[in-house]
Amino acid sequence: MTDAVDVDSASVWPDDADDVAEGYLANWFVREGSAVDAGETLCEIQVEKVSIDVAAPTTGTVTEIVVAEGDDFDRGDVLARVHPSA
Repeated sequence: MTDAVDVDSASVWPDDADDVAEGYLANWFVREGSAVDAGETLCEIQVEKVSIDVAAPTTGTVTEIVVAEGDDFDRGDVLARVHPSA
């Protein structure tokens, strides 16, 4: 069985916000158990009032949402996990 792929906040962090350590999870567009395609928008985060769409890193199923909508998180935190399709 293939391990889940982390949706890592650091991978979408804006280059001009390197000095910012915290973000805000504004919106989830999927739920746990949702099937997603690679590149599909999973959620929207905000870093210094800039909205960023976070895409699925792989095609599969969202197995865990780690950061809840409306919560703050630190740069590098895992936002969710996606189990790749076979």
